[in-house]
Amino acid sequence: MNQRMEPVSEQEHLANPGVPYIPDWLADIRVNRRAVERRIASLAARRTLKDSWQTAWLLKAISCIDLTTLSGQDTPGKVRRLCAKARAPLAPALQKALDVESLQLTTGAVCVYHQMVETAVAALEGSGIPVAAVSTGFPAGLAPMETRVAEIVASVAAGAREIDIVITRALVLNGDWESLYSEVRTFRTACGSARMKTILSTGELDNLNNIARASMVAMMAGSDFIKTSTGMESTNATLPVSLVMLRAIRDYEALTGYRVGFKPAGGISTAKDALNFLVLVKEELGDDWLTPMLFRFGASSLLGDIERQLSQGDGAVQSSSPHAGY
Repeated sequence: MNQRMEPVSEQEHLANPGVPYIPDWLADIRVNRRAVERRIASLAARRTLKDSWQTAWLLKAISCIDLTTLSGQDTPGKVRRLCAKARAPLAPALQKALDVESLQLTTGAVCVYHQMVETAVAALEGSGIPVAAVSTGFPAGLAPMETRVAEIVASVAAGAREIDIVITRALVLNGDWESLYSEVRTFRTACGSARMKTILSTGELDNLNNIARASMVAMMAGSDFIKTSTGMESTNATLPVSLVMLRAIRDYEALTGYRVGFKPAGGISTAKDALNFLVLVKEELGDDWLTPMLFRFGASSLLGDIERQLSQGDGAVQSSSPHAGY
């Protein structure tokens, strides 16, 4: 992968405008599963984070949560309550006890189905918190292309500032990378100025080489984030898959100069889980990625466990971190 390309000019205002489809970048990709497993195993020597360091890491995690509700039982009232939680993720008494009131902490975004976008936008007005809409026939992505594109356009018109798209998994399984590029590029165009997160549904892509190549294609096509899962697959975010995606992000930056974000989603429900993902990102991509602009958790129950850990005060969270701060 030594051929650096100029960006696609039509959307130069985007953080990642994308590049033309370059098949040679995919031909060079080879993932060594054993090496990936060894790298993740090296994180298993747990170190306990206590006191102020634990608090700092967990507050960082809160700021990177896409607080999510994706249920057939979603109602406007439920979404408004979720938005209130996004505005004030920690109770006032806990903020005071932690002496973090000045941080004006919020979650990174609120993620909903299209039907709830307008409700969420109204509930978050003035907060600066973006609304993310899952789109393109989420979660399976098998609706007609015109329907998938129209859903993006409708959500952006309703006020969504971020769109989480799903890909056609069959294109990956069949190795039809150019068609995958075209599909994601079409969605990128429909998103306009909204940030686009591309969900790869890694648990359905068979192997790590497919995941690495799908990651690269999604970024070439202009994705602002690549995301592991819908949260509805049998296997969702895992550390080995995340490592592969993070290294694809690193390669893409080296090739293009553009930084792409990462969003693990599905099954991340404990403070310990959050710390392990944050540490992996820190070690693979550096501190610059530990910001909501480049890292998010897709989660619905994670915030509750983090609150419980912070409320314990001196309760230690076991993490694979070899570092104390961020």
